[in-house]
Amino acid sequence: MRFQVSVIAICLSLNGTAVSAQALEDEAAGDDAAIASSGDTTLLETIVATAGRRHSEIANVAQNVSVIQREEIERLTVGSNDAAHLVSRLVPGYQPDNQTISGASESYRGRSILILVDGVPRTTPLRNNTRILSLIDLDTVERVEIVSGASSLYGAGATGGVINFITKRGEDETPRWTVETRVEAQTADLADSASPSTTVSVEGRRDAFDYFLSASGDWSRRLYDGKGDELASDGLLGQGGGDRTGKGNLFGRFGYEVDARRFDLSFDWTYAEQRPGFYTDYSGTRVRPDYSDPYTGEPLVEDSKYVTARYTDDAFVLGGLELTAFYNDIEKQSPETRLSAVNPSVLLTGLNQTVLEGQRFGLGATVRTPTDRIVEGSQLIWGADYTFDHITQSQVGSGDDVAAPLNQHQLGLFSQVAVPVHDRLRLSGGVRFDAFWLEVEDFTRPAYTVSGFAIPLPAIDVGGGNFDYQQFTFNAGAVFDVTEDAQLYGNFSQGYALADIGAFTRRAGVNGGFFGAEFCDAYAAFCRLGPSDFFISYADIAPEPQLVNTFEGGVRGDWGRFRASASAFLSLSENGLTYDAGTNTVTQQKERIWGGELTAAFDVTSAFTVGGTVGYVEGEYDSDGDGRIDEDLPNNRIASTWKSNLFASYAFANGIDTRADVELFSGRDRLSNDEIDGAALLHLSAQKTFNNGHKLSLGVFNVLDTDYANPTATATRGAEVPGLGRTIAFSYKAVF
Repeated sequence: MRFQVSVIAICLSLNGTAVSAQALEDEAAGDDAAIASSGDTTLLETIVATAGRRHSEIANVAQNVSVIQREEIERLTVGSNDAAHLVSRLVPGYQPDNQTISGASESYRGRSILILVDGVPRTTPLRNNTRILSLIDLDTVERVEIVSGASSLYGAGATGGVINFITKRGEDETPRWTVETRVEAQTADLADSASPSTTVSVEGRRDAFDYFLSASGDWSRRLYDGKGDELASDGLLGQGGGDRTGKGNLFGRFGYEVDARRFDLSFDWTYAEQRPGFYTDYSGTRVRPDYSDPYTGEPLVEDSKYVTARYTDDAFVLGGLELTAFYNDIEKQSPETRLSAVNPSVLLTGLNQTVLEGQRFGLGATVRTPTDRIVEGSQLIWGADYTFDHITQSQVGSGDDVAAPLNQHQLGLFSQVAVPVHDRLRLSGGVRFDAFWLEVEDFTRPAYTVSGFAIPLPAIDVGGGNFDYQQFTFNAGAVFDVTEDAQLYGNFSQGYALADIGAFTRRAGVNGGFFGAEFCDAYAAFCRLGPSDFFISYADIAPEPQLVNTFEGGVRGDWGRFRASASAFLSLSENGLTYDAGTNTVTQQKERIWGGELTAAFDVTSAFTVGGTVGYVEGEYDSDGDGRIDEDLPNNRIASTWKSNLFASYAFANGIDTRADVELFSGRDRLSNDEIDGAALLHLSAQKTFNNGHKLSLGVFNVLDTDYANPTATATRGAEVPGLGRTIAFSYKAVF
């Protein structure tokens, strides 16, 4: 077994919980106390704002929470400015990143993750598309909060955890300009792999008005593995890669604050375009570019805009008030794919390429009401959310629908309570109710060419309709102070996810595999059951929402020079969602996932720190629908059973900070016919901060040029995808 080492910066934060992004900033923005290792403030006093919809110190939270401060973000993005890479290196429950523009198979504790920016979801719940995390511009981010375990506080999708990116805002009275230029290249071919990027930002404050504006752009060229061979542009089939991609981001945030009231308005435009050089060859031992088949499809395109408005009033008569409105306009075009060993079916005519388009609108209200008259120090958090989603997926060129157009209204009501019942014991709990009204439009699922079939699979009509469903979810937790420096905590939490409804309609007729009950319903003649009517009703194939129960317990402590936490969890669901890459089918079944996580850091001296994380996750499911859990979950749910990140950092007196990191992952050998090797990668970085605030940085990723299979990318389609070889990154940041 090989191991992989990835230089990582540990977030030096322990288990906890968080809540409202705006509330956090109002309480802790720019506060050195939020940095775990700073001054007299301990890790347990760090304020978080993502999981309980209230600002709270980690010491008062009964969940596992990690906080990545701006200082850590800058230290860890020397070699890569990819948000997925940052989270993967710091969070033990997150699978190794797949090193592409997509987040395919990047599960969190074996389940889905909800990605927020300033508390607003970026996901597309009706038609899952994982191209989100790697497109977040970290140059606009002040801090990241990661909440482990199922949660429903922000709606559907957080069955494994929540990641909330909290953006920057202007603080200084004098305008401050920042210009950063970065170049990355691989030693296998420095000339052909050299990839430049630039970010320009300005921030400031004038009286009650503050602002932050940023523009960035980068271009990636060819990429190579540890053997010096070029990586495929679409190794994960239809997901896109990391090469030949141009990306741009425009971001602005404006605030107006008077006394206890604040108004925020932000916009974010992300554009990316990948133009593959060649189609991908999946037939060999490893996924490779097919140099005999130049790419002729349309490019991969991301063109998404996000607008958020927020009003907060800490002097509201019932307590702290927060009102939020947002609008997301999303376009995600995938690259064209061909019939291959990992792609058993393609559209019969035209390009086998689709574009996902969606609009999402939401309103939210949260009130944080003190209830000291009932119990001193207690608080009630209550409110409501409303969202509307519209999603279409169509064929590039023809514009024909390949999945049913979907419309959904969602109304959520929630209430949380936090009660200190003793000087050393704090309890919390809550309930949320969601109601959904779904409209599935009629459409014709197009005809397909299917590997192994002598004739094409004819098109079928899919009957839609109107559907509604409801869901209650609950959470409860407790924190007990063993000493002033150490705590025990435990919690039960529920999260839910809407199954990928669009995927079920796109695969209408074959969701259960060829010649299954659904197939024979639509294609009776193929099953010798009489003439085919080439029709199926969505009501007959509709997936069930997934409800996940998570039980977690842990211990955490901060003893000044030494900080550590440990937790264990069990996650159960009756309608888990699993994708079978071999048959291109999606099914639901009973699941059980368990694991544990460890985080530690020790200040050997004031300049020298060592630490690391260890994560373990494993899971099983009911493979045949008999009610008994009998098989291991597929690798695209859990690509690596063990994952460990170790680091050592040293700060010299002359302003040079150095760091060495090792990321170890085991791969997975639970499936005898589909084993994934582990690996070890070593990374080094150094930064020099000058007296004028300018910063020079140098990083080397995969220092030993280790040749390895990326476990998460490999797990996506069951074909071995090589990982990145040695990469050198150089950056210079000037502040004016």
